[in-house]
Amino acid sequence: MAHYPQENIKPYNEDESKAAQVEKMFDNIAPAYDNLNHVLSLGIDKSWRRKAINCLKPYRPQHMMDVATGTGDFAIQACRVLQPQELIGTDISEGMMNVGREKVKQANLADRISFAKEDCTNLSFPDNRFDAITVAFGVRNFENLDLGLQEMHRVLVPGGHLVILELSEPEHFPMKQLYALYSKVVIPTLGKLLSKDRSAYTYLPESIRAFPQGEVMQEIIRKAGFSQVTFKRLTLGICTLYFATK
Repeated sequence: MAHYPQENIKPYNEDESKAAQVEKMFDNIAPAYDNLNHVLSLGIDKSWRRKAINCLKPYRPQHMMDVATGTGDFAIQACRVLQPQELIGTDISEGMMNVGREKVKQANLADRISFAKEDCTNLSFPDNRFDAITVAFGVRNFENLDLGLQEMHRVLVPGGHLVILELSEPEHFPMKQLYALYSKVVIPTLGKLLSKDRSAYTYLPESIRAFPQGEVMQEIIRKAGFSQVTFKRLTLGICTLYFATK
């Protein structure tokens, strides 16, 4: 099994595993996370999510899982648009999911959206359990990318779909240069101001920089067993949308 550079990048310099540190980091920043996300992406993250959800519209999935669901923003949006019978949001951070549970209650979607603490590299669900799986801005936090993708492949029904949204580094001038400045200076400074956990927001740009993107990531998804893997760069390459079929 391959190892990728981002698997070695951790939020804190402790000896704990990446998974344990990511859990701790998200528990720390949970209260400020939503506001921060919208501020850092200048609100464009909402249109990225919409594009990802629209990919699944023609397939009308009824049983969905949102991996690395965090505070449930994506799950709520997906549930409203796609109207599945059930959507299970999974994450390793109870702190984030507690915020999500509250949001789901307020959105009157508690009958369809539930949350479960799960390790994405060792899911507790049986094979062929879901029609569609989504991951918005979470795959680069996986401790083992190959295992996480293989597990998602296992619990999808044959013909089921995987949609991944992930932040990426723009490749061309002038966006490349502007983004470098933004990620090195603006993100850590705003992160510290709004969430009091500077490590979390120096980890963010570092993990994006180290994460495989474009054709490389397409090949990694294919290697996990998926067919018809496509990708599309959004907003001049700040975000990439991957779409794959089991």
